[in-house]
Amino acid sequence: MNTATARAHPNIAFIKYWGNRDHELRLPSNSSVSMNLSGLFTETTVTWDPALNHDRLTMNGMEAQHDATNRVVRHLDAIRNRFNIHAHAIITTQNNFPTGAGIASSASAFAALTVAAIAASGQTVSEREASTLARLGSGSASRSIPSGYVEWHAADTHEDSFAETAFPLDHWHLTDIIAVISKAHKATGSTDGHASAKTSDLQAARVAGAEERLKRVKAAIAQRDFPSFATVVEHDSNLMHAVMMTSQPPLFYWLPASLALMARVRQLRADGLRVCYTLDAGPNVHCICVRDDAKAVRQALENLSITEDLIVAEVGEGAQIISSA
Repeated sequence: MNTATARAHPNIAFIKYWGNRDHELRLPSNSSVSMNLSGLFTETTVTWDPALNHDRLTMNGMEAQHDATNRVVRHLDAIRNRFNIHAHAIITTQNNFPTGAGIASSASAFAALTVAAIAASGQTVSEREASTLARLGSGSASRSIPSGYVEWHAADTHEDSFAETAFPLDHWHLTDIIAVISKAHKATGSTDGHASAKTSDLQAARVAGAEERLKRVKAAIAQRDFPSFATVVEHDSNLMHAVMMTSQPPLFYWLPASLALMARVRQLRADGLRVCYTLDAGPNVHCICVRDDAKAVRQALENLSITEDLIVAEVGEGAQIISSA
């Protein structure tokens, strides 16, 4: 038996991934840019055991449900096929943050699973290939493989749709203060949402402008230009949720408290704090701010009664092996 344990961080996208040009390979409709979130992580151990007759998955201390197990098995099948592995695996995984609540738990989960499974098999691959393999389990998992600020390239082939570091984690000290409105697991997962994106009349327009918004965000990060950064990030988030709301059937991830928090963030910025909002596929609001303003932003959000919790993360590392045997 060969065992490895990996740790990976979730990420928050500034330019969003929503919709695929190929659902089976999870080739995205547009390129995206994100930052990894330090302090939040999935830790996954994979043990390849030729004596097993099926894969076994334990999540957060409990036997996994059928759908989650099937998704992991399909991903391991891709890894088995790539590396000619003839064994099943025991997988144990746990998060230190809410699962399935719009904080990219699938991104960190499949990044950690990919890296641990490859290491446990005794194989080594480039970071680029690891990101393409992680993408097969969860598109945004490709962005949790490299470190820091990450760009995931849209492409028409598996090999060319990879993620890489666009800026190192110490390039710009941004902080994500996640205003948690609900820790409940969302009723409609991102995979189903991606599949329905094209049913929205707005998706084609969102995708058509994505490359220009990506260039603007990368330029703002390069220059540490927060006003320009905030404008594009909020606009891109609003566009993605507009697509969700106009898909068939519609997806409404925003809650009344989400709207209240977005309004509060805009007011804080008008008052001089360098903060903006973005939301993934869930109601929780990621309040992205410059580190020097993080204390003041947190204090302002702590005074609100509509949040269950505040989770603070800075720019994080990529996926890493933490033990192997």
